[in-house]
This record gives sequence, structure tokens and C-alpha cells, in this order.
Amino acid sequence: MSTGKPSRRLNAEDWVTAAIAALGESGLTGVAVEPLAKRLGATKGSFYWHFKDRGALVDAVLARWEQLGTDEVIARLDALPDPVERLRLLFTEVIEYATEGREELALLAAIDQPVVADAMRRVAARRIEYVAAQLQLLAVPARQASTRAAVAVGIYHGINQLARVAPETLPATGELVDDIVGRLLGPAQSSPRRSETQ
Repeated sequence: MSTGKPSRRLNAEDWVTAAIAALGESGLTGVAVEPLAKRLGATKGSFYWHFKDRGALVDAVLARWEQLGTDEVIARLDALPDPVERLRLLFTEVIEYATEGREELALLAAIDQPVVADAMRRVAARRIEYVAAQLQLLAVPARQASTRAAVAVGIYHGINQLARVAPETLPATGELVDDIVGRLLGPAQSSPRRSETQ
């Protein structure tokens, strides 16, 4: 943690990056002006140059969390031609994040705050919608695809919590991905990983 003077003029992005790190370490209460200023070796005046108040910073943190954890992930997945490959990569990445990242659990702990609840609701809906769309590309009927997608996103949240409570109980990432994708596709369409069949 830095407590000296910054070597360059801080911008809003620096404050948001530090706030996201603090969120993962200390929860939403860690996203506060004074401790962040100390972390960055800055003054509170630097903060107020970029943000009206703490609420504006929280809004920026939530927007960045949504961008990094949803928008950019979807954009990266969409570069793959095969929906099954997209689903495999998606769940590989989110399981790895679930076992290491702490920001999402910190936000869940603050779900009673309307701004957090709105962001998490929006992200959950978009994730479910994306998984369902991939399943529909694989001929899963729309209603069934939505149900399976909701279950899959629920499984992710469960893994996220289990990784904190009893990480030793989690199977290897590859096994979890095989099981989740197999369940998503159903008996008629589940198949071994490409690397095992080539």
C-alpha cells in the first residue's frame, strides 16, 4: 500500500482501480475517500477533482465491475465461432474467477443498497440472457434455455461462495466445466471436450 506522494497526477481511472481493489479486500465500506487517498498517496482534494462524492465513485466502480466482468467477457466470447466453445470458455473463466476474485461476494454482501442491487440484477439478467442465447443456437427451446441458463448462473454463485467456505471440496475446474456444460446441453447434445476427441 502506497502512502507516499504519487509520482504523477492521478486521474479518475486511478481512483476507480484502487476502489475496486479495496472492494475485494474490505467490502463496499472500503470504498471510502480517506483510506483510498492514503492508499494512493493522494489528498482528498484529488478525489473531489474527479468525483462529486463517494456515491459517484461507487457508481463508477459498479460500472467498471460490469464492464470487466460482463461486457468484456461477452465480447471476448463472441469472437469464438462455436457456441459450445463459448460456453466452455465462459464457465472456465467464471469458475477461475469464483475461486480467486472477491469483488462479487463483496457486492452481494451489500445487496441491501439499491444502487448495488440494481447493478447486480442487471448483470445477472444479462448473463442469463447470454447463456440462454448460446443454448438456443444449439437448438435448445427458448423456455428451456432460459431455465438452464438461470440454473447455470446460480451454480456459479454457489461455487463462488463454496470457494470461500470449503475450497477443498471443489473439483478441478475442468471437471466442473464438463459437468455444467453437459447439464446445459442435455443428454442429447452433451459431448466430451474437443481436446479429448481430436
